[in-house]
Amino acid sequence: MTPRRKSLHTLGYDFIPVEYLPEGKDEYDLRDQQQLTSYAYRPLNAPEIDLLVRNGNYAPNWADVWVTDRFIPEQVQWSKFYGRVRIGDMEASFLDYRDLHLPIGIYNSVVVSSDIGGYNAIHNVHYMAHFILGDEVVLFNINEMETSSNAKFGNGILKDGDPESSLIALELCNENGGRAVLPFDGMQASDVYLWTRNRHDGQLQKRFREMTLARFDTRRGYYSTIGHRTVVKNSDTLKDVRIGTDAYIKGVNKLKNVTVNSIAGAYTQIGEGCELVNGIVGHGCRIFYGVKAVRFILSAFSQLKYGARLINSFLGDNSTISCCEVLNSLIFPAHEQHHNNSFLCAALVMGQSNMAAGATVGSNHNSRAADGEIVAGRGFWPGLCVSLKHNSRFASYTLIAKGDFMHELDIRLPFAMVSNDVTNDRLVVLPAYWFLYNMYALMRNNTKFLNRDRRSLKNQYFEYAVLAPDTVNEMFAALREIELAVGQSFFPEIAETEECIQRGREILGDDSIDLHAHEINLSGVENSKRRVVLIKVREGYQIYRRMIVYYGATQLKRYFDAHTFAQFNEEYPVDDPLCRREQFEDVGGQLVRKHDLYVLLDEIRAGKLNDWGAVHQCYHRLSSHYPAHKFGHALASLLEIKGMQRSDVTPVFAQQVIDESVLTKQWICEEIYKTRAKDYQNRFRRMVYENEAERDAVVGSLLGNTFIHQQQAEYEQYAVSIPTVK
Repeated sequence: MTPRRKSLHTLGYDFIPVEYLPEGKDEYDLRDQQQLTSYAYRPLNAPEIDLLVRNGNYAPNWADVWVTDRFIPEQVQWSKFYGRVRIGDMEASFLDYRDLHLPIGIYNSVVVSSDIGGYNAIHNVHYMAHFILGDEVVLFNINEMETSSNAKFGNGILKDGDPESSLIALELCNENGGRAVLPFDGMQASDVYLWTRNRHDGQLQKRFREMTLARFDTRRGYYSTIGHRTVVKNSDTLKDVRIGTDAYIKGVNKLKNVTVNSIAGAYTQIGEGCELVNGIVGHGCRIFYGVKAVRFILSAFSQLKYGARLINSFLGDNSTISCCEVLNSLIFPAHEQHHNNSFLCAALVMGQSNMAAGATVGSNHNSRAADGEIVAGRGFWPGLCVSLKHNSRFASYTLIAKGDFMHELDIRLPFAMVSNDVTNDRLVVLPAYWFLYNMYALMRNNTKFLNRDRRSLKNQYFEYAVLAPDTVNEMFAALREIELAVGQSFFPEIAETEECIQRGREILGDDSIDLHAHEINLSGVENSKRRVVLIKVREGYQIYRRMIVYYGATQLKRYFDAHTFAQFNEEYPVDDPLCRREQFEDVGGQLVRKHDLYVLLDEIRAGKLNDWGAVHQCYHRLSSHYPAHKFGHALASLLEIKGMQRSDVTPVFAQQVIDESVLTKQWICEEIYKTRAKDYQNRFRRMVYENEAERDAVVGSLLGNTFIHQQQAEYEQYAVSIPTVK
């Protein structure tokens, strides 16, 4: 396409092609509906025009430059105006923002068919076309600001006359586009998760698309907007943007087809060298220093920093990605990835996760096509220089030790450490590793994620507790797997699965049998012929059982803190068929009972939930019921692990279980201290310090550790607040 010559008198007019103008409407109809302010405009008078011209200003049609009665022509200098331009109130003052002091007015700028709010300071804007500005907006040193008549502001929609091929989609979880979704402002991780799953369900997929397209007007003619008190300075190109209030944007290379959500209490900041194209930025985000993001959604209070690449990806709330590259991934809330040489591709990562330096999670160059996927439960932690192969799947809180894993993995044991024993050519799995050897880090992360959840309206319940319906269900499955593995290792001649499980359970319960004398192998874990070996088998098995009991006991305590046993019997009667351990699914960070999820999907499919707002209300309703659902699950889990029925629950039993939980709480507190203390007792950690005083000055003293003190205080409060069940 080459530049075309047109009459100067038409510059700023005919924004909407005539074939797309609705009958009886003009090109200003949608513009008038978009107004951010409500000023009474009037035409310029002759003295004002004369003064504007003497101040070096120009307009081919001064009659289309409208102002208010508080217009000050002396504060408009060396600027050009084309098309219909409306200027809000002015006064003889300047705007002061972070040591930048700019007089209110318009200076050395080109303004094309735009609405300028009250008390704006516009300086050195080389070209601004079809923008609507709020009040007290600062624009300083900007090369190009323009808007297309079919602007979509990062949403995956079509405007009148757009070809289907122009539709923007996020190709998530798989590089081949088979799980692509249409992005929209307000999209949540739960929405994306539901849409990327269920791809075989044509009716459901059709409804997702219909609900998305129905959110938006197909008419052309929407202007770009910049909200009140937003500052944009020293930037190159802004095209087809919708920017909220109070945002701070400085030194960006390009913002194109982007919505930037921002409000006073959760303002968004975008810094030097960033290029954001075809995306949506949530409230309270921080994007700094050379970030490149294309086809993306960045959820609220998340950060992209130091040259990070986020492409064809969704990043959940309260997450941080620095330096590294993330492609084709769906990431739930509270993800951390800070290192320059980590790489995440074609993955579903369920949040509360951490990617170490050198981790390569998903190079698709191991198959005949770029169509592999990795699915990782929450708490996923691939360690230093870990390399994983598609397709792989990991249970919650899987820690992967340093190494190259050459084969596909299916790790089904939660809280496990997976390591590559190269010397003996085997894969080693240590169940319940976090509870056994790193309680400090596990529980600290739990607290950290809670503290970092900066959402002001937490109407969607994100589960951060390490013991929750999803992880407890995984532990039950892990118990069965361990029992089967032990039974098969001791009795390889037994072919019947249930008999093997029973034999394994008996062996695990008999402390006189030394499991270290037998190699316990897991099957179906690695796509190779080498052995997969379980270590610390009995220890891990017993910890799983202990933590399940503790989970049930803590939920019982919470219930009886506020209820009597009579109320318990009324709410959870002996013959209640719902008193069973139900399956939950992690839907974008929110745990939902599977049968509730099926109802939700049925209602979407049938059109009973006919827009995304209604779906979000359903999330909120399920969130409000989640504590009760979690208690029911905890009660059922407690009864199952103890081999009891609902009718066995008496005040004496409940009191005993709650009382015993104090010992486990104490043990957890002690383990938190012990695992952190190892860092102070290790000679190699101590050797870089002249003495203990220097060490404590650098890293803090063990006795002064804030988190340890907090956990000790929580234990003491727990111990003295045990209710009397009656």
